[in-house]
Amino acid sequence: MEKYLEIGKIVAVQGLKGEVRVDPWCDSAEFLCEFDTLYFDKGKTPVEIERSRPHKNIVLVKIKGVDTVEDAQLLRNKILYMDRDEVELEEGCYFVRDLIGLTVIDSDDGTVYGRLSDVQKTGANDVYTVKGEDREYLIPAIPDVIVKTDIEGGQMLIHKLDGLFD
Repeated sequence: MEKYLEIGKIVAVQGLKGEVRVDPWCDSAEFLCEFDTLYFDKGKTPVEIERSRPHKNIVLVKIKGVDTVEDAQLLRNKILYMDRDEVELEEGCYFVRDLIGLTVIDSDDGTVYGRLSDVQKTGANDVYTVKGEDREYLIPAIPDVIVKTDIEGGQMLIHKLDGLFD
């Protein structure tokens, strides 16, 4: 498993004192604001976060040592990473990165549907896209369907509800 995960991208400069606008690539802007340290260069370069706050659909971030518009401009389009060891996920919650690639199997008859290729946020619940050999399946991430998620074993067991793939 990767230790450092993408959490957002610096998309613009905010103001004159070195703040940047970050497009959060996580469940919420508030989640990104919980970190005192983030990383550049796939985790190789730690950066201290002086302050951060949600603003509409982005996060305004002040990175220590970035104090001018010019400094901030140099960071545009850089990806920010988080250290997975700094987060304790609730039971049944997973990083999307860990779900991608899982083999999806029917818990009742052992049918292999394919590999989980995408996670879509729909509001009520996530929807998993599974690519099979000859078709694509959309699976709601709800307890009635998801029987077991085994990250280490590389598979997800599902219960196919009547009409799910019709």
